[in-house]
This record gives sequence, structure tokens and C-alpha cells, in this order.
Amino acid sequence: MNKPIVRLYGLVVVLFALLVAFTSRWTIFEAGALRQNALNRRGLLQQERIRRGRILAADGTVLARSVRGREGAYRRTYPAGGLFAQTVGYSYTDLEQSGVERYRNPALDGETSATNPQAILDQLQGKRRQGDEVITTLDPAAQRTALAALGEHRGAVVALDPRTGAISVMASTPGYDPNALRSLSAYKRLEHAPDSPLVNRALQYGYAPGSTFKVVTATAAIDTGQYTPQSQVSGRDGIVVSGVPLSNDEHESFGQLTLTEGLVKSVNTVYAQVAEHLGSRTLARYMNRFGFDRRPQLDYPGEQMSLSGEYLGQRPLAPSSRYVDVGRLGIGQDKLQVVPLQMAEVAAAVANRGRLMVPHLTDRIVDPEGRTVLTVAPRVQSVVMKPSTAASLTAMMEAVVSEGTGTAAQIPGVRVAGKTGTAETQIGTAVNNVWFIAFAPAANPRVAIAVTLQAVPGQGAQFAAPVARQVMETVLHG
Repeated sequence: MNKPIVRLYGLVVVLFALLVAFTSRWTIFEAGALRQNALNRRGLLQQERIRRGRILAADGTVLARSVRGREGAYRRTYPAGGLFAQTVGYSYTDLEQSGVERYRNPALDGETSATNPQAILDQLQGKRRQGDEVITTLDPAAQRTALAALGEHRGAVVALDPRTGAISVMASTPGYDPNALRSLSAYKRLEHAPDSPLVNRALQYGYAPGSTFKVVTATAAIDTGQYTPQSQVSGRDGIVVSGVPLSNDEHESFGQLTLTEGLVKSVNTVYAQVAEHLGSRTLARYMNRFGFDRRPQLDYPGEQMSLSGEYLGQRPLAPSSRYVDVGRLGIGQDKLQVVPLQMAEVAAAVANRGRLMVPHLTDRIVDPEGRTVLTVAPRVQSVVMKPSTAASLTAMMEAVVSEGTGTAAQIPGVRVAGKTGTAETQIGTAVNNVWFIAFAPAANPRVAIAVTLQAVPGQGAQFAAPVARQVMETVLHG
């Protein structure tokens, strides 16, 4: 055979192989990633001709649906308005998607069921493709309570079932009405608004958790066997931590205190000394078990969530880094930035006898024929601590609510376990970021919660604990 012809034939074969490889890459191997790419507009354009599936709350309330216009094109509407704005998100042709709308996009626009035999038969018969319905775990009544309790403050509330990880409340204020985002100009106005209503404060950025983090330190102390709830530590004000004197709230000074008393009175010097004694590696190990230092394992777009942990500027910092002040880390200060979902998971792990469940917003997905195509079953994310440790922490946190800083979270007839937190935002002023984490009923928990409010003139006991109480009451009693 002629050599030039052979070379030409070889070149054609190589080019054909490259063509097959690249087309297979995008159509088969990386098709899912391409569909989920935020820059891919195909899925958004499809919603104009495909009836996108509804998103429902746990009680059947419609949170999102598609309505057909006069020209046959579908548009997305949100009947509940801003009730779950940041969580459900939005889906418009001119904008990138967000929230559940983005994470469950393949199911909502019918892509996940498009290959089943019935769907293929429907298409051959000329029927329009329809999306699946996503039924969430969200509780509208409890969400309304959370939003009303947060009021005009910037803040967030996350409530979940510690036994399953099902999220019932994810509130972030200030909010917005997704129905108003039908143009790029409207989106830009909200994007540049000074109060950042598009930010889901339950999952994005983060704030110093203050003394709520003492629950993490107490977990490491007791679970390693180095301390018990009755172990005594000095609560003297001004004890030197990492070469710098550390102050208690209002410079209050104590003698020897048990770990329980230190938590009830929220004594900084007690838990800073405990953290220093445990060391950064031990604290880092327990933080990792709780889910710190990575994004939450939530059915929500990963790029729209922040990891909780230590930061050096904008860069995440390992808890064992030489830049970390382990004593101040142990009391929720230093360089900690934590999202409310993470602190709700801390409370949930204690509530669930040391087992942290994977959090989730989706309960199930149902196709247009009413068949359940996906059910989200409870899964264990990690075993954080021994059941005996969780029992000790529960008793300690109950004491916080019954006789300590968390009395504003008391619910008549219900035993509540909790912990307050206050992080100064302006040294020398009374303006703070405040927190409260809790679970109830303490003996058989059905709800775990984290509340944070930004820039308030007071402490977590005054501002955050009452919000948690109202939401827990609604979840427990309806």
C-alpha cells in the first residue's frame, strides 16, 4: 500500500478517535457536571418549554411552580413569596439558579427521568416533558415563627430533627421575594443592597460563635477522659492564655469551678485553660467529627455554602496551625467563622447520643405519574462522641437553661438543653453578634436549633435564646 495513503489513513483514525473521546467526555462521562455548571444556560432555557416540577413544603404548601403563559412558555412563580427565599432559591432564564432550585435542577426539569421507558414512550407520542416534584422537609409554620422572631435584625435560624437530619427551618433575614427577580436589573439591585438580602446567612460566610463553641471543647474534654463534668478548673479573671491575659464577662472572677459550673456561668478562663490542656490536635479531631473545616454535607449547591472553621484573612486555617490561639479557639473566639447550620449540628450530635446525622432539605422526589423515584433516608455522618459523653453534656446544657445564662429559652413542661454565646464585634462597645444553640425535649429530642443575630446591643441570653424558644415551641406543639 502507498505510504502517504497509510499515513493519511492513520491521521484520519487518530482524528476520529479524538472526536469520539471528546464527544463521549461531554455527552457521557462529564454530562452531569456540565448540566450542573452554573454557566450552562441550556437548562434554564428549557424551562420555557418544559413544565418544571413543583417544590413543596413538608405539609404540601407549594413553594415553587411553573405557570404557562399566553405564548406557551413557562415561567417560574413562588406562591409563598419570601417565606423560604434563600433556601428554595430561584430559577429564571436570565439568572443563574440558586438553592434547591439549582441543586435539584435535573429532577425538576425532568432530566433524571427522561431516559425511563415511560418517558421515552410519552415523547414518541408527542407529550411534553415534565419535571419531577421535590417534596422538602421544610415546615412553613415554624419558618414564619422564625422570621417573625428575627424581625428587623440581620440573622439566621436553623432547626432540624437530630434523629434524622431533616431540616424544618432555615430562615435568613433580611430576605426578599423571588417573584421580583424576573429581570437582571432587579437582581443587580438586590445583589448590591447594603443589607445583602440574597445571602443565605444560615449557610454562607459565618460569624464567631462565642461561648456556644464551649460545647465542642467540653465534648473533647469529657470524651477523651481527661475531664469529667465535676473536674475543677480555676475561673479567676485575667488568667494568661497564649501570653495574653483573658477576661471573663464583665471581669467577673471565680475560684475553682467544675466544668458544669463553668458552662452554666459561661466562664471564659475555665474553657480556655481546658482547650490549652487538650491541645490543638485533640480539639481539631473533635471539630472534624462535628463537621468543621469543610462545607456542610447538605443537598444544596456546594458553591453557595461556606465551611466553618478558623480563617487567616479569607483563607481557611487548620485548627492545628501555629497561627491558632487554641485557648481562645476553645471559647469560640480567635479567628473562628461559623455558619448557623454547623452550630445546629453541634447541638444535634449531643441530642442524638453522639451520632451526627447528614442534614437534608429533600424528603422525596415524585415523578409526574405520582411514583416516588427518590427517598432521602437518614444517614450517619459521623460518630462524634460516646453516648455517655452526650448524656453528660445534656445534663450540663440543661443546667444552662434551668439555672444559668439560658433561662430565656425555658418552655413550660419541656426540658430544654442549650448554650448561649456572645461575640464582640466592636471592642469597647455593647454591640455583639449573639448566639443560642439548643435541643428539646432533653430526654427524647425532636428538634435541635441554632440562632444567631448580628450587631445587637446585648447578649445571646437576651436576644437569641427567646427566638430559639419560640421556634422550638412551634416545632414541638404546632
